[in-house]
Amino acid sequence: MNIKIAATACLCALLFAGSAFAQQAPTLYKRLGGYDALAAVTDDFLARLSTDSQFAKFFTGHGTDSIKRIRQHIVDQLCAATGGPCVYTGRDMKTAHAGLGITEKDWDVSVKDLIATLDKFNVPAKEKDEVLGAISGLKKDIVEKP
Repeated sequence: MNIKIAATACLCALLFAGSAFAQQAPTLYKRLGGYDALAAVTDDFLARLSTDSQFAKFFTGHGTDSIKRIRQHIVDQLCAATGGPCVYTGRDMKTAHAGLGITEKDWDVSVKDLIATLDKFNVPAKEKDEVLGAISGLKKDIVEKP
């Protein structure tokens, strides 16, 4: 009889834990629309940067394959940073951007381009702020001090 009671208690605990887990708020990744949405945002953002004369120096010399690899790293990093299932396998931001001479002005313009991209995809203000908050921590490793 005690085994039945213990088994029932365990089953109830598992069911309760499962329902509590299921009621958690969706991740930013899910609220943004998942992988395909992040890929579309990345494509639009990179298109903005690569066609802006201010950023031409950062894209000059990259072949098609190199640009695809950069794109994939950005998608994977966004995916992982927003709670998605991806694993970012690229270099850390300080190493990846060392010597590029990225200025505060470059950073500010790229953030404006990202905001324009998020607006294009009608990303709600809450999610937009969360994305911007997630990338703001990278600034110290990307912008080089004069």
